[in-house]
Amino acid sequence: MAGAVAEDVKVLGVSLSPFVIRVLIALRLKRVQYELVEVRLAEPKSEILVKSNPVYKKIPVLLHRGKPICESAVIVQYIDEEWTDGGGSSSILPAAPFDRAIARFWAAYIDDKLPALIRAMRPEKEAAKVTELAGQIRQVLGLLEEAFAVCGKGKGFFGGDAVGYLDIALGSCLGWIVALEKGKSVKLLDAEEFPQLAEWAERFLAEESVKGLVPDADEYLKILGVAAVTTSTTAA
Repeated sequence: MAGAVAEDVKVLGVSLSPFVIRVLIALRLKRVQYELVEVRLAEPKSEILVKSNPVYKKIPVLLHRGKPICESAVIVQYIDEEWTDGGGSSSILPAAPFDRAIARFWAAYIDDKLPALIRAMRPEKEAAKVTELAGQIRQVLGLLEEAFAVCGKGKGFFGGDAVGYLDIALGSCLGWIVALEKGKSVKLLDAEEFPQLAEWAERFLAEESVKGLVPDADEYLKILGVAAVTTSTTAA
């Protein structure tokens, strides 16, 4: 089923959304052709979005043969299961049930902690609050530094030799992390504090399946403020 034509696979979203980026990376890993359909997130939301995800009305939504699949984590797992041959691509989720469970646990931890902290920090102007939020983000990254040592098993990615499920979950947030470092003048993914994660981030962004999908930090800096907060609340 590799090489599905764009008419068969559409992604509803916006290119700057980390949650949408996850889906696009997964499709690239599986060598699936797709069409990104940019949708309106402000009210009134795009009709196709409301129709495809009537429960949450959030992005991303994967349309496969006209059938909608919602929520980024669910979509990535669907992609991994649907395109099993992948034209020579490897699995996104680990093969061993225990490793698969651990990857899902840490991906859920990332979704529970990191996006909310990023959203809170983006519009914050008070220096003391920015420092507090930066410290909380570093606490999250500290645990992920430890998780990398376990999940990566001494190799280059959380998924081992290749980009996997947990790499996608964290890597999709890298653009915003770097943007906040620049925009708020704080240290987050500091190479001295988190050497393994810092090296991993460089490898991840250099991967062919990722290049051009994670926007440059300057693109996020342009939308820091109220517009960025509004956009972030419509993705999952």
